Amino acid sequence: MRVLIISKDGDTLDLGLRLRDEGHEVTFSIQDRAFRKVGDGFGLRKSANWRAALSWVGRDGLILFDQTGWGREQDELRKEGYSVVGGSEGGDRLELDRCHAQKIFEKSGMKTVVSRHFTSARDTIAFIRKNPRRWVVKQNAYAEKCFSYDGRLPDGQDAINLLSNYLKYNLSECASIDLQERVVGVELGVGRFFNGHDWVGPIEMNMEHKKLFPGGYGPKTPEMGTVLWYDDNENNKLFNETLARLKPYLRKIGFHGDIDINCIVNDLGAVPLEATPRLGYPAIYLQSVLHRSPWGDFLKAVADGKPFDMKFRKGFGVVVLIATPPFPYEAAGNEYNPEGLGIFFKNSLTGEESNNVHFSEVMRVQEQYTVAANSGYVLCVTGTGRTVRVARDSAYALADNIHIPRMFYRDDIGRKFLQSDRALLKKWGYL
Repeated sequence: MRVLIISKDGDTLDLGLRLRDEGHEVTFSIQDRAFRKVGDGFGLRKSANWRAALSWVGRDGLILFDQTGWGREQDELRKEGYSVVGGSEGGDRLELDRCHAQKIFEKSGMKTVVSRHFTSARDTIAFIRKNPRRWVVKQNAYAEKCFSYDGRLPDGQDAINLLSNYLKYNLSECASIDLQERVVGVELGVGRFFNGHDWVGPIEMNMEHKKLFPGGYGPKTPEMGTVLWYDDNENNKLFNETLARLKPYLRKIGFHGDIDINCIVNDLGAVPLEATPRLGYPAIYLQSVLHRSPWGDFLKAVADGKPFDMKFRKGFGVVVLIATPPFPYEAAGNEYNPEGLGIFFKNSLTGEESNNVHFSEVMRVQEQYTVAANSGYVLCVTGTGRTVRVARDSAYALADNIHIPRMFYRDDIGRKFLQSDRALLKKWGYL
């Protein structure tokens, strides 16, 4: 089968390589010029213009969009008879307009968090002064995740200070701001693939680690690591309290792809915070090692609205991001540009170890793997096992075998699960 992957910045390089290894012909189309070198040297067919590659993939092939923002194009291509997986225009809005997502959650019968939307930082500050409490500051659309902020002070003065700082430097983050009341509990996500009509494959449970430093400190990042496991029990409590209730809406918007809802759970139930109606990163790397069924067959079924009996590995998975500066920020100049840095392995990788290394912004020059772009989001390592402890040990043993100049990673992915969250989730019926 021919597969055309349309990617924003090359995050699906690993998936493209796995599809190729399954025997498919793959064309990789990266849209952001700064990431065009990603995947060079791996033998993948590449095309800068994805529309020009439509005649190549044809209506018998598979088209995959790996980010939000192309929902309208996906809907149009489906009307033209193409087989498309990734999302839909309605799915895009769920992620890019948080207040809209909260309204859909509420209409679908979910508990919702107190949220307010503002188009002015000054109005946001005035609201917090009138309503002092711990607020979470978020941005809509494509703002960097690192500008989100979890308020810590009960009078909201830290959130006011942050917004005043945005105003001082006229940052674009002032244009579309969401406030959410901070909810106390354990952060737990639930996801599943949807084929336009029904759910496909098992329920995906995940715990993201978004703060930059161990212990959950520092600025937010797109994500530093994840604990993930699959559940084929249709009575799964979190699924039925949240994601399952979106089924009529997903049918209405013609959604074909993976959708996740991140929640806070406690003894009172689950509160959905936000939706991710697309492939998740780095969750997709864990999915790749937990899946036993081929990606190509599975994604084609999701695109074509067909059922699929997806086989998967029982147990837990842990994924760890290995990054370099300037991640998680965008550098103004080249002083922190990691492009061209080598990726070295202290000891030769076994076949199983190679399967658990997932390249993101990487190219290959002869036999040397090198960093191919300037964001610092380089690669991920995964580990699986019967328990989170075993999966952690496997992932970190692999991370210890990798060396990239100036590389860093969090060394505590999954630790809080073992120390406290696991017991709480069991107590509340979510595990």
